[in-house]
Amino acid sequence: MTADRKKEAREKFLLGGLVLKAGLTRTDRAFLLGGLIELAGVMPGSPEHRRLRDIGEEAFRTRSSDSSSSHTVEPLE
Repeated sequence: MTADRKKEAREKFLLGGLVLKAGLTRTDRAFLLGGLIELAGVMPGSPEHRRLRDIGEEAFRTRSSDSSSSHTVEPLE
């Protein structure tokens, strides 16, 4: 495996970990992608960006990586 492929695989692994940490592993993929697309439109430095970042920083400090979350919904398959 080349260094670039290893780097890409690690990045995907870390991103998957974020989905797990957020409790969204059983979420419908289209819903999850739609949410990420919406997030991509949040301007860095905006009040909404700061608010969401604060939530994420707090989650890194306090939440376990279990997938029981009020955000979890059944996949559509």
